Amino acid sequence: MLDEARRLAPRFAARAAVADRDGAFPADDFTDLRDGGFFGLMVPARLGGAGAGFSEYAEVAYELARGNGATALVFNMHASVTGALSGVTDELAEALGLPPAALTARDDALKAAAAGSWYAVAMSEHGAGSRLSQLTTTYRRDGESYRIRGSKTFCSGAGHADAYLIAARSADDPSQVSQFLVPAGGGLTVEPTWDALGMRATASHDLHVDVTVPAAALLGGVEGLALVVAQLAPHWMVASYAAVYVGVARAAVDAAVEHVQARGLDRLPAVRARIGRADAAVAAARLVVREAARRVDTSPGDAETNRWVWRAKLLAGTTAAEVAASMLEAAGTSAMRRGHPLERLYRDARAGSLQPATSDVCADWLGVDALGGDPDTDGTAPRW
Repeated sequence: MLDEARRLAPRFAARAAVADRDGAFPADDFTDLRDGGFFGLMVPARLGGAGAGFSEYAEVAYELARGNGATALVFNMHASVTGALSGVTDELAEALGLPPAALTARDDALKAAAAGSWYAVAMSEHGAGSRLSQLTTTYRRDGESYRIRGSKTFCSGAGHADAYLIAARSADDPSQVSQFLVPAGGGLTVEPTWDALGMRATASHDLHVDVTVPAAALLGGVEGLALVVAQLAPHWMVASYAAVYVGVARAAVDAAVEHVQARGLDRLPAVRARIGRADAAVAAARLVVREAARRVDTSPGDAETNRWVWRAKLLAGTTAAEVAASMLEAAGTSAMRRGHPLERLYRDARAGSLQPATSDVCADWLGVDALGGDPDTDGTAPRW
């Protein structure tokens, strides 16, 4: 599948300018992803998927992002759902006390993904961001069902996904935060609000929710698991973006090299030095992402693993923004024109440090930890 990602990347790149210009969802890219079996990347082989780990996901995301960062970013949301579900092993399920019906629902969702269904994430809200403890979307038990009401923002792939992972707080006990996998259809309304500086093709519109779902839609079958899972597996909420933005940064270097060689600017020492520094920065960030991914696969939830997770997100976002800006300067004014790859990559890269956890939050978390404090309680902002 990694080879297939490399093959698809130039195709995605050829479509990227039009999708960015129009702010249009890259539907053709997602057809290619479905045909290539990518929606089953994180699904265990026993359920029909590729059985990839976090390291393999990171390599695939990096290659897809070299083609189109927006496509890779939306795919990341699907991978975060299927990856988190696959991470709930039978042993972990037993430790958490999950009922057998929840495991059946888990397997059904993963089988559907392997067969071509893909999932979006509806977590962030106006004024709360992605902090689970601050959500205003609520749910209430209604017999054998759950009624979910609220509004979400920054829902990448809104209006195109087959189902949505929706986070909500219990109306009866606000300390309980749960997640539901809700099929597309009635009760979910997309409001087209996404008209942004970068990542314009992600269709990250608002999603209004007023829906009743069966008990099987509750992930894990036990209320209140969302915060527990976030602390056990922060990589899906924090660092799954990292590989995407390192891929965007590498695409910026590649675009700059092509541009300056075509115009003879490669004779200028200052231009060569910028490209050299950018190459080194991207390579370093990629190594950090790989180390974080390796540790996630071998020691998930370990304290040192989580440090690398936060480091990866911080360095990926910062590196992407700095490298893309430098490559734009190396290429000169002509690269600022609308439609030039570097102009789009500059805008897309700028989103990396803003997505949760933001670079400032990552740096604060790491600083508190380095000083011997508890990042989850002693930081300037609640993590979840």
